Amino acid sequence: MGLMALFQVLTRAGPLEARATLALGFLALAAHLGGELAKRFHLPRITGFLITGLVVGPAWLGLVRSDEVVALGFIADAAMALVAFTAGSQLTLEMLRRDRVMLARVSVATVLVPFGIVAAVTLSVSPWFPLTVNQPFGDALAVALVLGTIAAAASPTVTMALIDELDARGSMARAVLGVTIAKDLLVIALFALVIANAGLLTSAGAVDMAVAWTTLLRAAGSIAGGAALGFAVSRYMKLLSRDTPLVVVALAFLTAQAGASLGLETILIALTAGFYVVNFAPVEAARLRALLQRGSLPVYIVVFTVAGAGLQLDTLRELWPWVLLLVALRALALRLGTRLAGASPSVPADMVRHGWLGLVSQAGIAIGLAAAARRAFPEWGVSLEALVVVMIGVHEIAGPICFRRALHLTGEVTEGEHVTEKPDADRPALVPGGGSL
Repeated sequence: MGLMALFQVLTRAGPLEARATLALGFLALAAHLGGELAKRFHLPRITGFLITGLVVGPAWLGLVRSDEVVALGFIADAAMALVAFTAGSQLTLEMLRRDRVMLARVSVATVLVPFGIVAAVTLSVSPWFPLTVNQPFGDALAVALVLGTIAAAASPTVTMALIDELDARGSMARAVLGVTIAKDLLVIALFALVIANAGLLTSAGAVDMAVAWTTLLRAAGSIAGGAALGFAVSRYMKLLSRDTPLVVVALAFLTAQAGASLGLETILIALTAGFYVVNFAPVEAARLRALLQRGSLPVYIVVFTVAGAGLQLDTLRELWPWVLLLVALRALALRLGTRLAGASPSVPADMVRHGWLGLVSQAGIAIGLAAAARRAFPEWGVSLEALVVVMIGVHEIAGPICFRRALHLTGEVTEGEHVTEKPDADRPALVPGGGSL
């Protein structure tokens, strides 16, 4: 950290690309230490990565500047694509057929209940809520509905990262991952529905309803692009006689570039590609998973440390009581949603009692919806996005801790065990907390 502070002074006038490369190296080293410290306090390593990025980033110590974090965004998106590809490759058609009732009930309940509760409470406090003070009732209702919609979103990538870190392969972990993916698809449709009808509620010119159709088209295009990418990857892997890490690197940057160039959702592209490969080219999917497992640690370091460095504390300082209210409402609603879904015998008891803890995390899709909300509401969309991004940051840090707790409560992960490294074997080595091998 001392050397980085010195380098910041010496390279102040240097080209951005060089400074961003230096920042990436520093973040990787700092995150490795932060992850090890997090394990000592029985926290997930990815939480350590996020907190490390927050501490050394522009929001706190400033050892990494804001423009450097922005410059690293494409690399972080490429790494995130690999995590999303891995998440999509966990969903097989057999699993979806077997668990379709459970996935449908839990997904729908944990979308509608948070949507209803967060929207209703936000509307009830609209005379004091910073975004709706002095706003007409219709505008306040639109804000409440958008906040309720984004509150229903989850994060398959954060969920997959923790599953991979803890080597949690039980039924609870698989169910939570499947629900998070299904929830994000439902939330995108719900968001488009809300924006498409917001013009009936708000004052003239307060909403750009074209954003609704743009959101749906981006989602459809991302799924179609992901299927095409999955087909291309599976065909290429069949022709490739030996496995090489360059395939993974090419997959990451091709997905990120496709999302950036075509205006599509990188995470949806990667999720769909992973789903296609595992179901229509299972042999090639196994080879890709082996490659991804061997390089998972640096991928997670890049994804979550850069994400942590991008977190901003200014909005949290100004709006922390409202942020805490919305976070608490969302947690309560998720718990009520899983209990409501538990009325069916198809939903396991562990999912009813502890499943909501695995749905706390938020990341990529929610951030994309926050940006879409900013475009949809030109007058106050910037303030809405700032509030939502802070909420997502809180859930991104707290979510892995909650999910880890759920896995311990259900017995799918034993307290004191953690994955140390991922050699060529498919299953990571486990080291008990006592230190003996």
